[in-house]
Amino acid sequence: MASTKKRRALDAAIELVGTEGVRALTHRRVDAQAGLPDGSTSNYFRTRSALVRGVVEHMVSVELPELTEQAPPRSAQDLADTMVELFEFFTGPNRVMTSARLALIVEATHDEELRTALARGRVRFETVIRAQFAAIGCATPDLATQLMAVCFEGLFLHSVGGHAQIDARELINTVVRAAMDESGSGSPQPFSAFTAT
Repeated sequence: MASTKKRRALDAAIELVGTEGVRALTHRRVDAQAGLPDGSTSNYFRTRSALVRGVVEHMVSVELPELTEQAPPRSAQDLADTMVELFEFFTGPNRVMTSARLALIVEATHDEELRTALARGRVRFETVIRAQFAAIGCATPDLATQLMAVCFEGLFLHSVGGHAQIDARELINTVVRAAMDESGSGSPQPFSAFTAT
């Protein structure tokens, strides 16, 4: 029962951050959002910092299986397709959580503890993605992983922030193709994936 209530509190906290921003994150607001008795959230997370860390860890626990439970890629196209599916999950069913992450990233610019918590979560994703690039023969899996991470973060800003309509599939395919170009001479050709709104 306790773990169910704790999860309800964390889900409610993410909903608040993703829809109203980091300032909405208080123990009392989380209790109300989750339909829990007053004081419930503070029983699990004694401080606001502990609550924020709990939110970050919960996001990773929800999202990481979307990547780790996929079949190992057998080709660059398999990996690109997996990354597209992951992006569609982040910006579709999990859009509020992605909005919450963006809000936390901004908050982390002046909060070292939060920055560290977010970095730990990012490393867990990058470890899996690096292994997938290595498995399909990428000569520079570290660089490829960083390219993919930056691609995703930029796509999140545009998609969730509503700045532009972007063909995420074409961008992700281009990142994978570039990463697999071991000679470094076959730069991707320009394409019209960006349409300002």
